[in-house]
Amino acid sequence: MQLRPLAGAAAVTHAGETVSAELLLDLPHGLHARPAARVVATAQAFQAEVELAAGGRRADVRSAVAMMALGASPGAHLTVTARGPEAAQAVEAIRTLLAVIAEEERAAAPLAPTLAALAAHTKEAGVLTGVTAAPGLAIGVAVRLTPPEPPLVEASRGAEAESHALAGAIEEVRARVAGSGVGGAQRDILAAHQAFLADPELRAAAERGLRAGLSAGVAWRAALRRVAADLQALDDPHLAARADDLLDLERQVLWALSGETPPPPRPPAGAVLIAEELLPSQLVALEGARVAGFCTARGGATSHVAILAAAAGVPALAAIGPDLLQVPEGATVILDADAGTLRVAPDRAALEAAQAALGARESRRRADRAAAAEPAALADGLRIEVMANLGAVAEAAEAVAQGAEGCGLFRTEFLYLDRTVPPDEAEQAGLYQAAAEALGGRPLTIRTLDAGGDKPLAFAPAPAETNPALGLRGLRAALRTPALLRTQLAAILKVRGPVRILLPMVNDVADLRAVRRMLDELAPAGAPQLGVMVETPAAALLADQLAAEADFLSIGTNDLTQYVLAMDREHPELAPRLDGLHPAVLRLIAQAAAAAAAAGKPASVCGGLASDPLAAPLLVGVGVRGLSAAPAAVPALKARLRGLTLDACRVAAHAALDLPSAEAVRALVRERLPPADGASS
Repeated sequence: MQLRPLAGAAAVTHAGETVSAELLLDLPHGLHARPAARVVATAQAFQAEVELAAGGRRADVRSAVAMMALGASPGAHLTVTARGPEAAQAVEAIRTLLAVIAEEERAAAPLAPTLAALAAHTKEAGVLTGVTAAPGLAIGVAVRLTPPEPPLVEASRGAEAESHALAGAIEEVRARVAGSGVGGAQRDILAAHQAFLADPELRAAAERGLRAGLSAGVAWRAALRRVAADLQALDDPHLAARADDLLDLERQVLWALSGETPPPPRPPAGAVLIAEELLPSQLVALEGARVAGFCTARGGATSHVAILAAAAGVPALAAIGPDLLQVPEGATVILDADAGTLRVAPDRAALEAAQAALGARESRRRADRAAAAEPAALADGLRIEVMANLGAVAEAAEAVAQGAEGCGLFRTEFLYLDRTVPPDEAEQAGLYQAAAEALGGRPLTIRTLDAGGDKPLAFAPAPAETNPALGLRGLRAALRTPALLRTQLAAILKVRGPVRILLPMVNDVADLRAVRRMLDELAPAGAPQLGVMVETPAAALLADQLAAEADFLSIGTNDLTQYVLAMDREHPELAPRLDGLHPAVLRLIAQAAAAAAAAGKPASVCGGLASDPLAAPLLVGVGVRGLSAAPAAVPALKARLRGLTLDACRVAAHAALDLPSAEAVRALVRERLPPADGASS
């Protein structure tokens, strides 16, 4: 059984300048390093002293380490208490932040490196098993990675001198981390490292050691190892894994104190690195090295190294055990992270099979990537637009490199979340313009703020809702705060280049007309094209009315599927059955596409179904002429379309609409129009 709190539910009490809130921790991995670091940053914006309490323990939110030491696992009862003139705002901001992080982590869960082959234990000779830290297949030679130990000076030169040296070393490491210029998973992990380096409790513990006569290095090591031991003793493996981050920072600060620079690892190209444990800084230092894979005796699927390896696309196994360290240096190995196995000194048959599988994957990837810049079209010449869904400006350049013909969905929530005041018109306009320029003149479709419900805003609080998915979200929430929407529309109007506006969670023409009136006031001489997302059954059933007044339709299959099937996509038991290829969903997609075609308006799909190569022929067959997918899916999606004809797509789609289940639909496509190896889901 899994208990989940209602989003936004919290019992709040006020007593003068003291405000408390009781809530359930909904973070899938508990209060670990990255959420703790973001809580620290959020709390700093308010004039209030804030603490968290859980399980009889208390933690000052200025200390990420103290919050992690609470051992707050998913479902833990948390009390947030703030004192000061901005206590209420601080409590609400932290409550909102935790809700936002919970949604982010759940959304990332399908892509997270947790495909662990825990049941893949085998007694086969020469085969070691572990936990999948990052998926993939690699063939290489085993190379032992043994990091050099930093020098440690044990004699103290006096508390003042040692304190000055420690502060300088910590600042040196902090500046190096802050200036790394990385993004994505690396950025988030290094932000947590910065929070550790600035943690007041760690510094205080080290200072106590200095006053007791310890040197800077010994005091720093003792402070970090004490906290690392506390984390390792926790029952939660995700929180226990964060001890490695502290040990990593221990080494970095010790090197800075020594005044020396550790020699960078230089493994040969194609190496499969073997180590007892890898630290995040070691993996970052390997960036640029053409490493084939990683294997560690310790660690797990939730370590920061696992996250970094997955983000880099490098297969990795963890928790293999001490037998890994007996693998001979230079031995040929087959790392099948998908299966959770490391085959040492494989025989000729196993090696040839792995080489064939790897060659097929790589050949297809290269061919798809080489042809990705060409316009997408079916084998009979029908053009299908293939664009990319973007969640940040930095993703635009990579989308273009993957062959995206523009942006079919630019999510703007990143501008609004994790902050106490909304972005002004100038800030938004600058970011939208940067995205337009990164797309190099290709179309940019900006979706207006899709917040509320499961994505609450600290600066626009809404009442607690028993069912946020059916509450104040999307355009409903935006029209409730018209000043926010007006500012966003004004910012979009300043963009130079081909830009379109997309409205989320539209039910009927009344929603569309409300925004159209705003645009007429802001731009009497004419505004960009205005489209609507078809993601409610009402919008699909009234698509003919919407198509008559909107400039384009964009079908959001994620929400449409959960609403049509009446299944919460966050429900642990129902989520596996939530499939956009269910015939009921396909029928509504077909109805919306037909309505758009009758009105002479384009219809595209921007939900998760657009990234599924198995779904492509059916979407085309029911009348969809544009797909907006995840950037990484674009090359394979274009290749899939080139092998199809409109007649074949229509025949398959017509048959699919009469089937009883999503499973039957997928079986039909695999039989009649099978995608290339490994491309189907």
